[in-house]
Amino acid sequence: MKRGCLFPGANYILLLVILLCPSVASAGDITEQLHRPMDRSMMRETTTQADELQRQGEQQYQQGRSDKAVESWLKALELYHSVGDLKAQGLTYDALSRGYVQLGLYKEAEDAMRRRLAIARDIKDFQGQIFGLNNIGNLLLQKGENKAALQTLTEAVEIANQLKNIEGQGLSLNSLGLATARLGEYNKAVKLYEKALTYRRQLNDVIGQANILNNLGDAYSAANDYSGTIGAYGEALGLAKIAGDRPNQLRAIDGLVIAHGSVKRYERALDLLQRRLTLAKELNSRQEELKSFEAYAQLYEQMGDFPTARNFYERAVILARTLDENKLEVQLLDKMRQIQGKVATSRSKKKR
Repeated sequence: MKRGCLFPGANYILLLVILLCPSVASAGDITEQLHRPMDRSMMRETTTQADELQRQGEQQYQQGRSDKAVESWLKALELYHSVGDLKAQGLTYDALSRGYVQLGLYKEAEDAMRRRLAIARDIKDFQGQIFGLNNIGNLLLQKGENKAALQTLTEAVEIANQLKNIEGQGLSLNSLGLATARLGEYNKAVKLYEKALTYRRQLNDVIGQANILNNLGDAYSAANDYSGTIGAYGEALGLAKIAGDRPNQLRAIDGLVIAHGSVKRYERALDLLQRRLTLAKELNSRQEELKSFEAYAQLYEQMGDFPTARNFYERAVILARTLDENKLEVQLLDKMRQIQGKVATSRSKKKR
């Protein structure tokens, strides 16, 4: 036996041990593996895939398929998270909040908005903070949490003012005006809207101006300021017409009809309602046609022309039935019965 060899086959046994028993990794090795950055080519591929899902979600949202859009955005979010892209995550949370709102999932929408805001704060994205706070504030208003909305939107205004961000100032002051009006402080809301309007004008944002002017008209109306109401809605209607913004035109007309009707300027109110019905037909919107017929009926009832009012209520009932607006149909039928009673009373008085 040769020196240095304890027994025959010892080297063979040692080789088997090396081959069959994997080496034990140290804690340092494992930590390094866990924190090792993803391969750059893999990161690019993952980001490209996430971007495609983001675009796909936006297309689905525009097509009215919000449920599918949310699915796409959630997948994109997971991929952006895997590559650590905080900015993209923030934008995806913003998109998700829109999808959830469209689906009526307000709890999920608020959670997405707050996550978006948290990311904007982490990466010092002050504009993102302004828009994030506005989204949360407006959702809180929708939920009826007016005081919480006021606090949130006040913070948005403060940040926008510090940055001298004109777009953010106009948006935030308008939103703060809404919260203030909800709390019944109409004169204060008017001042906020007027200030917001100056920033929208600096940006030459015609649609934004029309929206604020409609809000201003609402506040003047609530404060029983007829002159201010007519002026604000009238200017909103003119700007909305220039911009081809039919929703703001309809809203301004509705405000003007009520205002003119309140001072018995019925001829002007009827002219406006004719324009409203024309817009509804241009939009091919049965829902807006229904609202037009209902507005006609209410105005003729106010004028004391009960037979014509009843005729418009009948037309509104037919459309409500077509649109499966069951609750509204019941309300309109009740109004018809009330009108029929007024017609009978009116006829009996004439016979006397």
